[in-house]
Amino acid sequence: MKDMIGCCGLDCEKCDAYIATISDDNALREKTAKLWSELNNAPILPEHINCEGCRKNGVKTVFCESLCSIRQCALKKGVSTCGECSELETCSIIGEIVSNNPDILKNLKG
Repeated sequence: MKDMIGCCGLDCEKCDAYIATISDDNALREKTAKLWSELNNAPILPEHINCEGCRKNGVKTVFCESLCSIRQCALKKGVSTCGECSELETCSIIGEIVSNNPDILKNLKG
């Protein structure tokens, strides 16, 4: 499995926060902060948009670092991704993401 597949199965390499970080693209940070603020009804600023990947050492967005319940669960259980968890098929937390993006199962099982 690729290192850039997040705990939840999303591909970090396709995340705007990751892309903005590795390319040091302030315009993308601004665009992403605005969109995420609207989607989450929370004050997200461009300087918050820095992430080197969910499972990589290095900077992460505040959400990925400490608010993502999926990442916190994986860390607590000692698994790299939900694909290593015996509860994958019945988990309500990951189920919400799978219902919006069924392709993540391929990433988790790949």
